[in-house]
Amino acid sequence: MYISPDRDRKIRSTLRDCGRQALQLAARPFEISEKGPGDYVTSIDRYLDEQLSTAFCALFPEDGLITEENAASRAAYGGNYRSLWCIDPLDGTEEFMQGKLHYATMVGLLKDKEPIAGWIYAPAFEQMYFGGKDWGLFQTLGDQSPQPIAIHQPPAPTADNCKIVLGDKDQKNYGRAIAQIVPGAEFYSLGSFGLKVLEVIAGRAGLYLYFNGRVKVWDTAGPVALAKAAGLVCCDLQGQPLKWTPDALNPETLAHCQPIAIGWPNYIEPLLEKIQQAVRCC
Repeated sequence: MYISPDRDRKIRSTLRDCGRQALQLAARPFEISEKGPGDYVTSIDRYLDEQLSTAFCALFPEDGLITEENAASRAAYGGNYRSLWCIDPLDGTEEFMQGKLHYATMVGLLKDKEPIAGWIYAPAFEQMYFGGKDWGLFQTLGDQSPQPIAIHQPPAPTADNCKIVLGDKDQKNYGRAIAQIVPGAEFYSLGSFGLKVLEVIAGRAGLYLYFNGRVKVWDTAGPVALAKAAGLVCCDLQGQPLKWTPDALNPETLAHCQPIAIGWPNYIEPLLEKIQQAVRCC
């Protein structure tokens, strides 16, 4: 594995420290601004972004680094780096702004434009999730020792049990059409992209769908590395693998052009074509 045990501990310590700061700073007044329509950023996002950038530049000086709140860092994607660290200081900013709990501090590692490792820390729950390719999946609670993540493949979907994670905006735009063609479809959502993916890894849902078109490499690299390590299928609605290559990203924003489906094979295989049909009709 590319990450040594010592560096892994330092990564987890850095994320936990930043996440706990976010939890403390949330109790005080902070600034909110809009980067684009419905795309918010807080002064806390920017503060943590700087801290994480400094820490990862020191830990991995030979690697590239992309962070959500430093637009100039996106140039690293086109640089001559085999390894790219993708940092999201607050995944689920809107959830954070509203005083809710499902937000996270996340880091993902792309190697040759493929996600191979990720770390997700949920400060409100003191839960850290991490792991990746040829490594395994682990979690910690507070400062306890790492334990394997419990991976559960849910039963195949039925008319009585078909839980799907679908964001609020996508529910509004596509939920009714999907429910009409997928019997028993039951939708729910959380704030953080990473924590949504973990719902599927834990088997509380069989599938996570994302059609909103705003998710970017720092949102996906870490969570998808964990999903792939868990044995989940990560694809678009045509069943093509998710990609982090230039042809699959917006060159300016690094947003994914592909719609995203992350799920267990026993959900993907019977439902993907139906979901594609439902979305096409909207």
